Amino acid sequence: ISGSSSVASMKKVVQQLQLEAGLNSVKVSQAAADLKQFSLQNAQHDPLLTGVSSSTNPFRPQKVCSFL
Repeated sequence: ISGSSSVASMKKVVQQLQLEAGLNSVKVSQAAADLKQFSLQNAQHDPLLTGVSSSTNPFRPQKVCSFL
């Protein structure tokens, strides 16, 4: 039984390696430059940089009911 499970696990490893071999890789320096450029281009729409108005913030604290 362990021989067949070993063969099955090796087939999974081979499939994963074949999948990874077909991917196009990008250098980390290029990926970082692309990410920086994207971040700078979209900075005006980033709520972490611009903030969120309290009226549109879905995570603002809820008001406490005064009847309780």
